[in-house]
Amino acid sequence: MARHARERALQMIVDSEEEFSFSSEDDEDVDDEGLHFEEGFDPAQDTFSDENVIPSRAPRREVAHKRRSVFNTVENLNECENDSDQIPVAKRARNLSWKAETDVDINPETLRFLPARKPGPQLSLADSHSPMSLFKLFFSESAVSNLCHNTNAQAARALAKGRKYSWTDASVGEMYRYIGLVFYMAAVKMSSIADYWRQDSLFSLPLPATVMSRDRYRTISWNLHMSHPDADKENDKKRGTAEHDRLFRIKPLMDTIRLACKAFYHPKRNLAVKERLVACKANFGMTRFTKPKPTKLGFKFYVLSDTSNEYTVDFSVYTGKNSFPTGHGISYDAVMSLLDKKALGSGYHVYMDDFFTSPKLLTDLLALKFGACGTYRDYRRGFPQSASNSLTKKSNRGSIRWIRDGPLVCVKWMDKKEVSVCSTIHAAYTGDRVQRKVKAQDTWRTKTFPCPSPVIAYNHHMVGADLSDQLLEYFTAQHKTMKWYRKVFLHFLDIAATNAFILHKELHGNMTRKEFMEQLTAELCGVSQKEALKQTSIDHVPVPGAELTSNVRKIATTGRRICAHCKAVFGKKQQTPWKCQACDVHLCLQLNRNCFQEWHKGV
Repeated sequence: MARHARERALQMIVDSEEEFSFSSEDDEDVDDEGLHFEEGFDPAQDTFSDENVIPSRAPRREVAHKRRSVFNTVENLNECENDSDQIPVAKRARNLSWKAETDVDINPETLRFLPARKPGPQLSLADSHSPMSLFKLFFSESAVSNLCHNTNAQAARALAKGRKYSWTDASVGEMYRYIGLVFYMAAVKMSSIADYWRQDSLFSLPLPATVMSRDRYRTISWNLHMSHPDADKENDKKRGTAEHDRLFRIKPLMDTIRLACKAFYHPKRNLAVKERLVACKANFGMTRFTKPKPTKLGFKFYVLSDTSNEYTVDFSVYTGKNSFPTGHGISYDAVMSLLDKKALGSGYHVYMDDFFTSPKLLTDLLALKFGACGTYRDYRRGFPQSASNSLTKKSNRGSIRWIRDGPLVCVKWMDKKEVSVCSTIHAAYTGDRVQRKVKAQDTWRTKTFPCPSPVIAYNHHMVGADLSDQLLEYFTAQHKTMKWYRKVFLHFLDIAATNAFILHKELHGNMTRKEFMEQLTAELCGVSQKEALKQTSIDHVPVPGAELTSNVRKIATTGRRICAHCKAVFGKKQQTPWKCQACDVHLCLQLNRNCFQEWHKGV
């Protein structure tokens, strides 16, 4: 009987291969990567069913689903002929019955916390640390000097190709002032870069012109380079081979910042791993579309952060699924690449969302002395699939179901909707309760409901991961650029500034984020924070709007432009040959109309 069933299943495989023979291995690779980015699936971990297939991609996924179903049929038939004792534990768990909150779960063994260093800032508490000194821990003078060297080389290359702008080599001090202006623009939003240097507007800003000219800022932005352009050419020649490095243009600075993030702070016990998307529309192979995220198009970062203060401990940039070679999936390899036991120590608790959580990952982390907890997807391989005594859509709010499979406990909890969490560091339910507002008889009332321990811990610690993104967004340095690696450079500035602020808060705790960024910007720009917006009246003197001509007949007309004050106040287009030396604005200067004086009354 089993032999005939196996033969029918094999025939189904042959028919399926003939029916869908148009799919190649390359197509499947592209499809797998598309699944990860567009819908948040991990092809090596998730099993697809009709419920989680989106119509636009259904045909190809239907093929994969049919193939998997047929092969699973053959495997099940083969397993029926073997002794049931040889079935893996993960597969046996699928047949277990769900238990309720009244059933008692065992308390897992507590991991001993043995950090490699004392948690916290690795700096002297006795010393005073200015925002500038802390920022330089991540953007050191040697790193900025290398940045200047590569930027100057890129500018020389551009000029050799025929670019028409003037260029003088950038220095370390000038590059710090440039970064200061980037942070200034993050705090003071204008519609375009040119608006920061406009002097003929009601919203004119005096600071940028005192730090750097508009054209100089633009030319530095155009030529900003983290790697040497000659080395870029050599790397580009290897494109399409295994030796090609897709992150070559950002690697020198990225390695420096990653090393600094780990060197000057050691995380406390609770860590979070999450995805972060840096918005970018550049037409480049690493730019990806991710449907579930608020920012849907950009570069994907995998980030390890301390949940107590949102410090970015480490990060990596996704370059394609082939960059994670273990075969356990993108989500598995991303977490393992961020958790270095030698650098961190052992006994840490790691929290993650459902993209990363899998039985294989949690058991392997436990073998490394890392506890883990995270939401999970019911259709992910290895998680319980049993419907016996499980939650339904009609289950009451606060209902709990759980299954323990060795060190893993899988918990389902009914809140507004069903929540699934897996953990190696918690018991299923220890009597915790949460408050929720519910509507009864047209009035809202607060009620308490039982809540599983893994859900309580997950909600508490993953809030820090969300706050980490919020800190980056409040004062983000991101603005439009044509080059993808400059977009990543701006994100490096965000990481450095945010981590510097967290270090300052841990050491001194006497500044808000806004105050910290204001002082950091002033120090980078080389101006006093209180006097940055003042200009001396001696700079505001009338000068001719153009060079004087030797032609006597044209002296009265050369260089005449529309008066800014007449146009703004009276709506008239009065022309004048005079302008202000400091404001670079044309203003009338006559016996019966002194717009120059009226314009500068507030200065």
